[in-house]
Amino acid sequence: MLAGTSVKTLDIVMLVDDNDTDNFISKRIIEITKFANRVEVKSSGKGALDYLKQYEHSAENLPSIIFLDINMPIVDGFVFLYEFEKFNELVRNKCKVIILSSSDNKRDIDKIVNNNHVIKFITKPLTEIALDEIKLSNI
Repeated sequence: MLAGTSVKTLDIVMLVDDNDTDNFISKRIIEITKFANRVEVKSSGKGALDYLKQYEHSAENLPSIIFLDINMPIVDGFVFLYEFEKFNELVRNKCKVIILSSSDNKRDIDKIVNNNHVIKFITKPLTEIALDEIKLSNI
């Protein structure tokens, strides 16, 4: 982190990935860097959508950032984003989506980064450098 920059720790971030190892690594790096006070881990797109639905009228339990994998069974990143569009303005404005994927399929990447709710694409694994870049961009 740059000297003299003060960046506040986010309250909640969400990891949405069906890979337990990736979730473990991402959660640890978020905790070690004090990027967020709380990490909600969802192992499926459906679990993440259910969580957002449960709190769609309560900003305090909504994540500021959702780290979303593209390739997951049943509800993948594309389906998640399609369903995310249907949430109310509170959810859509509060929750910023960052794709965290190992996919290098150019068509997938182009399709997903052109989505209005996706603010960044990061290639796995999540790193301290990537988190610093997010903090510095004042997301």
